[in-house]
Amino acid sequence: MIQGTADFFSITKKMHNALQGGEIDLSSIKKEIFEQVIYENSVRNFLEHDFVIVHDPQPLPLVEHYKKTSPWIWRCHIDLSRPDAEMWKYLRRWIDKYDLTIVSCPEYKHEMKPPQRVFMPAINPFNIKNRKLDDKEIDERLAHYKIPTDLPLVVQISRFDPWKDPVGVVEAFKLARKEAEATLVLLGNFATDDPEGSKIFESLRACQEERILILTSGDDTALVNALQTRAAVVLQKSLREGFALTVAEAMWKGTPVIGGNVGGIRYQIEGGLNGFLISSVEEAADRIVCLLQDKKIVRRNWKERSRDRAREIFADPIRRAVSRPFRCLRQKFPSARMNRTLLRFNRTAARY
Repeated sequence: MIQGTADFFSITKKMHNALQGGEIDLSSIKKEIFEQVIYENSVRNFLEHDFVIVHDPQPLPLVEHYKKTSPWIWRCHIDLSRPDAEMWKYLRRWIDKYDLTIVSCPEYKHEMKPPQRVFMPAINPFNIKNRKLDDKEIDERLAHYKIPTDLPLVVQISRFDPWKDPVGVVEAFKLARKEAEATLVLLGNFATDDPEGSKIFESLRACQEERILILTSGDDTALVNALQTRAAVVLQKSLREGFALTVAEAMWKGTPVIGGNVGGIRYQIEGGLNGFLISSVEEAADRIVCLLQDKKIVRRNWKERSRDRAREIFADPIRRAVSRPFRCLRQKFPSARMNRTLLRFNRTAARY
């Protein structure tokens, strides 16, 4: 866990946005603050393990402050299809020091020194968020948060982030309910390293009304499960998206999903088979109405197809997470310790 100042987290959020195609003024003072905070974190943390996995750009420079005795892996979860050129050039000095880079989709690969592997994330089908809930459990969670169930539920679950387009979700819902009555639930949470979240939440509060609920209890995984299971439609109307496991989670529960035609969402939704891909507010509204009104579409084996696809590709968390990406490092770091580590991974994976 990276510790930092408010300025540091403001800068790293701008860096995150720039890697997803946003703009950034990468001034020398921003670089100085970023690099100094990472150095201070390297002093506080002792890292000597079988593997060191660094997630996303925020802690990326840690690699230059340690003597490597084991593989260092950069795991990037965000959409790198169109990064800001200046931002990418700045980060390459640290990316090239890693032994392996893992991205979520093939189009996120870029020129760099370390080998690159594509590994799509997976859900854990056994945790509270994804295990099967009975009707009583679902009813209790929804009642606890005063979520009405007299009309179909249209749900988006995501951080309060501009790339998730929550404003676009509200606009699409308002268009759709002219033809089909429903209740919209926007469920989110606040990341401690994302200063934009509270501002977006405050702007959304103006949209709240009897049939548009804006909730901040996204850390309640049982509520997430209840909403994804009971929803008539789950939305993930992202404008950029590294992967969006919320799509796979809803599919695991057999719920139709409408997702932005971007990033990792395109690898999950098969248009017309287990959901719809959309590129505008108007398309989203049309698909919401379609799913709410045409029960035949939903009955046409969507539930089975959604769950089968989620099981086939996205619901094998341990075997996929630990075997394939790490085996390629054995040749670079041959040792009995490495072999023992991979053996433990394989034994764990065999349980699934």
